Amino acid sequence: MGEQPIFSTRAHVFQIDPSTKKNWVPTSKHAVTVSYFYDSTRNVYRIISLDGSKAIINSTITPNMTFTKTSQKFGQWADSRANTVYGLGFSSEGSLAKFAEKFAEFKEAARLAKEKSHEKMELSSTPSQESAPGDLLSPMSPGSINGTDDERVRPETPKFSEARAEPSQNALPFSHSSSNINKHWEAELEALKGNNAKLTAALLESTANVKQWKQQLGAYQEEAERLHKRVTELECVSGQTTVIKSQKTELNLTIEELETDLRAKEEELERLKAEVESTSEFRSQRDSLSQKLQASESRNAALESQLGDLEQRLESSQQESEAFRKTLRSLLELLDGKIFELTELRDTLAKILEASSN
Repeated sequence: MGEQPIFSTRAHVFQIDPSTKKNWVPTSKHAVTVSYFYDSTRNVYRIISLDGSKAIINSTITPNMTFTKTSQKFGQWADSRANTVYGLGFSSEGSLAKFAEKFAEFKEAARLAKEKSHEKMELSSTPSQESAPGDLLSPMSPGSINGTDDERVRPETPKFSEARAEPSQNALPFSHSSSNINKHWEAELEALKGNNAKLTAALLESTANVKQWKQQLGAYQEEAERLHKRVTELECVSGQTTVIKSQKTELNLTIEELETDLRAKEEELERLKAEVESTSEFRSQRDSLSQKLQASESRNAALESQLGDLEQRLESSQQESEAFRKTLRSLLELLDGKIFELTELRDTLAKILEASSN
């Protein structure tokens, strides 16, 4: 199912000043929605907050993170991947306590997921009992899920003059989730484009080097032929046998060195060919991501169209309701007039009845 919101609340968002590492810098002008997301495909928990279309928090929860309450309505945590410290100001102590409770819960879930991942990697790298002793492989050492340990930072806590109670929400609007997916695919696409550009530049440079090596190889071959001819000429000279043998030995050594260089250049050429093949794979991945991004954009357009239709229906319903209320008012006014006339008629009839009895 991909990434889904599992808990949401509202808070004022801050980040530590990167220059001083002491002062808080507000990243939202007012209280915004802060949500925990769970990616079932990667078994990853994230904290995400959007201010309009801008992501002001995008932090992956790791077992090394710690959420610290620095006051009754303020808490913070450090994210080493983002190289920053996030701070949240809540409207009540209960909201802060609930957020801290969820942080601890998802942190423990992330730790368990990491341990399970390590166990799977160890099982996959464990050799078969039927293998020969010489074929045993050492277990693969699993890598860290989210980098180094996070540092605890306790800067000065911001004070709120008036904390407004904001209603908690259990999920972000679906447009936010779709926007996050789009940004994720766009980031991966940009990374692949960067890798593709680097590999293309490396390929061009390698092609130029190959041409240069081929020229050098041709020069070496010409030199070798010239040296072989020189050896033949020297061998023809009978009076200088000793000198010819020594020069022949030197020439043979030179030829061996040239052949060694030639083999090294050929190996380098094979490596460059492999890099070219990997570049083609990156291009296919980039095309796949582009298609996924276009599909996501089309889904967004359809959702926006549905939202517009719903707004039109709501406006039409409101207009019909207003017309109905106006009709009811006019009927009530007419009924009041009739009641007043009947009352007058009743009074008149009572007076006539009283006069006739006298």
